[in-house]
Amino acid sequence: MFEPVTKPGTETREHRLKRIKMRSWRRGIKEMDLILGAFADDQLETLTPDDLDAYEAMLSVNDQDLYKWVSGALPMPPEHEGILSVVANFHKIEH
Repeated sequence: MFEPVTKPGTETREHRLKRIKMRSWRRGIKEMDLILGAFADDQLETLTPDDLDAYEAMLSVNDQDLYKWVSGALPMPPEHEGILSVVANFHKIEH
């Protein structure tokens, strides 16, 4: 039987950031690739562990909903509002 390379909870911050960046750039729709990928490249390293947890949870949501929330077409749900606001504000300032 194969054993995992790392045990649960032992992932380094560096490895976690690389994994999250990959997930941010490889989404279902190109618009979210660009929105989340650019954010990840520029801002992930500044996020706290709790913010990273929230970001990873947000990554599990389908792209169509994420796009509507980030673009302001629909209100952000309370469980993702904090991190989605950070992503949306990044793009308002940067672009």
